[in-house]
Amino acid sequence: MAVSVHTGIWDSVRELTRVAQRKGSDPLHWALQVSSNLNSAGVALPSAELADVLVSYICWDNNLPILWKFLEKALVLKIVPPMFVLALLSTRVIPHRKSWPVAYRLYLELLKRHAFALKFQINDLNYQKVMESIDDVLLLSQRFGMTPSEPGILVVQFIFSIVWQLLDATLDDEGLLELTSDEKSIWATKSQDMQIDYHDIYDEKRAELQERLQNENTVMSVDLIGQFLQNKVISRIIFLARRNMPTHWVHFIQRLRLLETNSSALRNSNALTPEALHQLTSDAPTVLSREYKTTSLQKFHAVMAFGSLSSSAGPCQGANRSALWLPLDLLLEDVMDGCLVNATSAIEIISGLIKTLQAINGTSWHDTFLALWIASLRLVQRERDPIEGPVPRLDTRLCILLSITTLVVADLIEEESAPVDETECGSTNHWKDKKVTGKCHNDLVSSLQILRDYQGLLTPPQSVVSAANQAAAKAMLFASGINVGSAYFECIGLKDMPINCSGNMRHLIVEACIARNLLDTSAYLWPGYVNGQINQIPHSVPAQAPSWSSFMKGAPLTPLLINALVSTPASSLAELEKIFDIAVKGTDDEKISAATILCGASLIRGWNIQEHTIHFIARLLSPPAPPKYCGNGSHLIGYAPMLNVLIVGIASIDCIQIFSLHGLVPQLACSLMPICEVFGSCVPDVPWVLTNGEEVSAHAVFSNAFILLLKLWRFNHPPLEHGVGETPTVGSQLTPEYLLLLRNSHLVSSGNVNKSRNRRRLSAVASLLSPQPVFVDSFPKLKAWHRQHQACIASTLSGLVHGTPVHKIVDGLLNMMFKKINRGGQSLTVTSGSSSSSGPGNEDTSLRPKLPSWDILEAVPFVVDAALTACAHGKLSPRELATGLKDLADFLPASLATIVSYFSAEVTRGVWKPAFMNGTDWPSPAANLFNVEEQIKKILATTGVDIPSLSAGGSSPSTLPLPLAAFVSLTITYKIDRASERFLNLAGPALESLAAGCPWPCMPIVASLWTQKAKRWSDFLVFSASQTVFLHNSDAVVQLLKSCFAATLGLNDIPISSSGGVGALLGHGFGSHFCGGISPVAPEILYPVGFLERD
Repeated sequence: MAVSVHTGIWDSVRELTRVAQRKGSDPLHWALQVSSNLNSAGVALPSAELADVLVSYICWDNNLPILWKFLEKALVLKIVPPMFVLALLSTRVIPHRKSWPVAYRLYLELLKRHAFALKFQINDLNYQKVMESIDDVLLLSQRFGMTPSEPGILVVQFIFSIVWQLLDATLDDEGLLELTSDEKSIWATKSQDMQIDYHDIYDEKRAELQERLQNENTVMSVDLIGQFLQNKVISRIIFLARRNMPTHWVHFIQRLRLLETNSSALRNSNALTPEALHQLTSDAPTVLSREYKTTSLQKFHAVMAFGSLSSSAGPCQGANRSALWLPLDLLLEDVMDGCLVNATSAIEIISGLIKTLQAINGTSWHDTFLALWIASLRLVQRERDPIEGPVPRLDTRLCILLSITTLVVADLIEEESAPVDETECGSTNHWKDKKVTGKCHNDLVSSLQILRDYQGLLTPPQSVVSAANQAAAKAMLFASGINVGSAYFECIGLKDMPINCSGNMRHLIVEACIARNLLDTSAYLWPGYVNGQINQIPHSVPAQAPSWSSFMKGAPLTPLLINALVSTPASSLAELEKIFDIAVKGTDDEKISAATILCGASLIRGWNIQEHTIHFIARLLSPPAPPKYCGNGSHLIGYAPMLNVLIVGIASIDCIQIFSLHGLVPQLACSLMPICEVFGSCVPDVPWVLTNGEEVSAHAVFSNAFILLLKLWRFNHPPLEHGVGETPTVGSQLTPEYLLLLRNSHLVSSGNVNKSRNRRRLSAVASLLSPQPVFVDSFPKLKAWHRQHQACIASTLSGLVHGTPVHKIVDGLLNMMFKKINRGGQSLTVTSGSSSSSGPGNEDTSLRPKLPSWDILEAVPFVVDAALTACAHGKLSPRELATGLKDLADFLPASLATIVSYFSAEVTRGVWKPAFMNGTDWPSPAANLFNVEEQIKKILATTGVDIPSLSAGGSSPSTLPLPLAAFVSLTITYKIDRASERFLNLAGPALESLAAGCPWPCMPIVASLWTQKAKRWSDFLVFSASQTVFLHNSDAVVQLLKSCFAATLGLNDIPISSSGGVGALLGHGFGSHFCGGISPVAPEILYPVGFLERD
């Protein structure tokens, strides 16, 4: 121990103490006299040397009550450092607690009084020296296997050691220490007393009194452990120990579980119950959240004041370790932005960030994996009660947790563990039958084991409760030695099981890891993984229902079986391979059925095989030409029904995001372009008739493929982002050219073994579909449309020449849209550039032109321009305009894309007169506008931003730019159903972006109109409107940034952010379905979507 002792002064202290002891002096008088003498000698107080002298004097030659009173008074007057005194006493008293039970009781009392008062101790000038002395006494750095650290880290180790010593002493007193895996303690807590050391215990009454005192001490120790875990500051310090000393924490938590299940002292405690102890140590996120809400800022600073804890980046630093991983939480939330489709795999993006953060933070792989699991779980929990709207939902978040994160971990372990086997480079199932081992893998196992303690994050959303329960039941049957296949669960409900099989998100994570050979079934035997064992299973198993098992046994694809396979995800790659084989080699009807199955639950909820499902779908979208094909047209024509089923099946926002997360957007675009090129050039003469009687036309196949293709890049944004001409501007990414270049890059050096596993996966898929590069010049029709589209955005329309084929198509489309519009008995004449057209009033269906889709799209900009011009001049009413545009979009749904881009461009030009939304000519927002304003104020309550009034003056009607008014009027003519979903998913983000860029309060007006149309989307619409405040006020952006920092640091007094950290910055959900209705949202959720995204 590095404690310098000057013999003279300390001898005088001992003598003074002996005299005071003999005289029975008042402890206060003694303490003042000692303090005066030390001050005169120039000894700084509090003095660690004095603490060592006093403890050595008491233990054990002078173990008298008065001397303990002297020590207590020295602590009260702060002439000795409390932490150092407690460290000294723990090494002297705990090993002899049975022979000196009174001393042990006094030690426990001192712990209760002084272990929790840390603030003044860490602010002392001798703080660092004291902590170094404690390290010397308790050998903290040596015991925890760490180099001597800065004082803040030693505080964490000290508190952890004090609680651990109490725990081991309690287990030893109850004879439970021998039940631990190591059967010994790293501390000197095992009683070193022998029976012959006891003093006068042969006196029966004295022995009885001593035994009772020992039992009371054991109960008091348990109570103290509970107080440490419940204390606001101490529990956070112990939380740091858990995050930064995982190996020791595993041993510590095993001992706590042993205490929880076997301790009679715990059962006799009036202050702590086994259930409460379990809650305190297994639900840390919830506990911390509850603590932070009731903790003042000063007490929070007591933890932050550990200096090195909040500033260093070593393996044990960080006042809040989750803060080190905040960029990961932000990245995962950004991935959920439905307005963006990322062309780069989320696996690659997350892996890169993980490696960067690990290098910066200096953390172990255990901590890294744990942080990744926790961030992904938080992402899911923020969507437990999702709001409705055209945005990615829970399925996308579950994909990130159970598929993407697992693949990230697999890639990281491979990169850290072993060289790549070149023979695997062409495979898309690299983890099949491959055992994963090594230290990185062991850290994965330990991270998943400790994940059990985060119960607050593991509660499954309602939609996946059944899957979680089934995963738990599967593990329980295995642990019970009962071998059943997946067919058993397809035949019997979990309610029929003889024991409660309650599962959580950890069970699903483990299943995802087992499916990719990151774990094996020994995980089912982890402590606490299952709740019990099953002695027998129900014998009355019903006959096997249609299921994947019956399909694998050869059952034909009947409608009943198809429905079962669509609604239930496949459980293995073999099942998917059989379905894919049918889609390739089966009859036309079987191909359609197989495509329907692949786009069902296996795509959305087949997390364990999701990457294979999307690979198979991508391959089916690029079917090879049949052997010896010699037809006049493209071989794709023969696959029209199956292609349409696939395209419609993956058109939802969640499905597109899943493709994006797995990095398949470039390949998806490459598959859709030839489909658009071929079917857009077809005349829709004879439709394909499906077995259910549904007709599929060339227009339908083209429109579905074209709209899906456009969703893969921000096609409707101004030319400043995408440029005009054939070459995209610098910084532009999601264009057709860029997507093809990215796809082609997957082919370059496809056998390069040095590429990441994810890159090799993408290369394998690209090579299987087309081993040659593909360029936009291969699709002249698409290229011509894209050039016209860019020109339309860049400048006003021109170039329509009377008598040309395009002019004739314009006339025909206008006749179709406005069949009989008379003003004073005269047919309406509308003008577009140099063209004019009159509607003859004929309602014959022959008015619908039988033309290829590309020819129609070329004419659509001129049609829409003519219609809007006519409306501006009063020749068309707003209702007639909206109805005509809807007729056009119904005739060729792909035309909606051109309508969107035209309106977007015209609004930016600012040449159109405003439309008065008065309820007569145009729909009125008045019924909802006030409510929208109030809800926006609630949402932005945490930012301190003033909301401009939406109804200034009270009498003037709301106005919108004419193109925006026409656009919103068109969109509200659509039904909110599955059939219209893929079209609204195209128009919706464009409408939101367009309205947000217009002057305030255009977006709230649009939101008000749409809430009248779709009340269940109200929360989403109001939230979108609230974001636009920051687009029109730079001061509001500054205020929002301040709110983000304040929320992260816990500097706000309002409940949503008083705790600080990730939860305060990103929030825990939003919506009027929460208790109390719409409430303030976390500031960061507003920032990237509301400003940074469009800046």
